[in-house]
Amino acid sequence: MSATQSRPEPKQDEVYSALASARRPKPPGRLSMCLTFGWRGMLKIKHVPEQLIDVTLTPVLFLLMFTYLFGGALAGSTSEYLQYLLPGMLVQSVLFTSVYSGVALNADSTKGVIDRFRSMPVWRPAPLAGAVLGDSVRYLVAAVVVVVLGLIMGFDPGSVTGVVAAIALIVVFSFALSWIFTTVGLLLRAPQAVMNAGFMGLFPLIFLSNIFVDPATLPGWLEAFVHVNPVSHLTTATRGLMGDGASAWEIGRVLLEAAALAAIFAPLTVRLYRKAS
Repeated sequence: MSATQSRPEPKQDEVYSALASARRPKPPGRLSMCLTFGWRGMLKIKHVPEQLIDVTLTPVLFLLMFTYLFGGALAGSTSEYLQYLLPGMLVQSVLFTSVYSGVALNADSTKGVIDRFRSMPVWRPAPLAGAVLGDSVRYLVAAVVVVVLGLIMGFDPGSVTGVVAAIALIVVFSFALSWIFTTVGLLLRAPQAVMNAGFMGLFPLIFLSNIFVDPATLPGWLEAFVHVNPVSHLTTATRGLMGDGASAWEIGRVLLEAAALAAIFAPLTVRLYRKAS
């Protein structure tokens, strides 16, 4: 009998003790997984800070350009127009940023990153939900840039609490809106196509709203569209919070619209995500 055949089989406990000196750690919860993938998005910005150019530079250019080019013609003075424009510009800057949720997801899909996530012992929707949560930091950065620049230019907010509440409302709405772009990101085949489609969809909603001018100055058919535009509803609530105060109906309407967007497109995105992975 050979030495190999005469050697006794190792016991199961001995095998476990050789593989690990301590108990197996408890698996992380779903929230922890989502936060981890959200932090992954933050690390992307750390290693490639150029990603923040659109979040920081573009809002500055838009606010300066519209205030000083059109303020005198539309409101009689740049200071008066700034009071009207800044809440709307805050809305525009953050909503434009939400497009990148779909762009980033599409990039992960086309590069095979989603397939790598599938091989990991994590909750399947965690990479998706975490990425959307991580993008909320971008929204906050864009909002802070606009508010700080507006204060430097002479914007007079009603209260600090109102400004914080307005930013929170915009971030909530943008979070819900981003699910539309994640859906688009999983349907199209290239990040550039997702970006083009996202901005093409946002531009009519942004410019055919009450961000730049009073709807009463518009033709009747266009004014009717502005009044039912969700972006107009968000802008109205933001102006109220940053000024004299928004009504409960104005805030509640925005929250209802955000809930409807998330209820429709979040499940659709998850379904497409599972098929893609």
